[in-house]
Amino acid sequence: MLSKTTSNCNVIHSEYELYEKRSIKLFGFWIYLMSDCIIFATLFSTYSVLSNNVADGPIGKEIFKLPFILLETFFLLLSSLSYGAVILAMLQRKKGLVNTWLIVTFLLGLIFVCMELHEFHYLIAKGYGPDRSAFLSSFFALVGTHGLHVVSGLVWILVMIAQISIRNLTLVNQVRLECLGLFWHFLDIVWICVFTLVYLIKCI
Repeated sequence: MLSKTTSNCNVIHSEYELYEKRSIKLFGFWIYLMSDCIIFATLFSTYSVLSNNVADGPIGKEIFKLPFILLETFFLLLSSLSYGAVILAMLQRKKGLVNTWLIVTFLLGLIFVCMELHEFHYLIAKGYGPDRSAFLSSFFALVGTHGLHVVSGLVWILVMIAQISIRNLTLVNQVRLECLGLFWHFLDIVWICVFTLVYLIKCI
């Protein structure tokens, strides 16, 4: 009887330690996201100050193609929905379904990045590179930084697919998926701000 009680206490203690470690990791990741918020807040502020300094160059309305950007935005927001399906599959302990939705999220994110690169190539080819004006410098800095974050997320998704395939849905991998989800949704929120401030306001 004493042995059984001791065993139950050990299980409870072990579960508490795992829960505590999970909470600490998630809290630490939230702190990282707050530091990222500061970076993007600085870039948004810089863009707001410099957006009218076109140096006799083109303004946003002349060079941005709003339908193209809307389509780009659609793919990124759709990837956020597909990542929600990743978390639902994880809670159901369906390893294959988790990886399937991770692949879908990766492909949608990859399309977004390719479209962003196409836009950058188009602007630079037209002579509207970051050296043309303060407006374009701040534009490339803000949108490019967001793009680099999305690329980092895509690499993270590939790593998670490999980790889950090899080690299954362990508690460690579940916490990593939760952190990746926070990161991915954060990028969607930042992009909505970019789309509104950089593209929508300039094109109306």
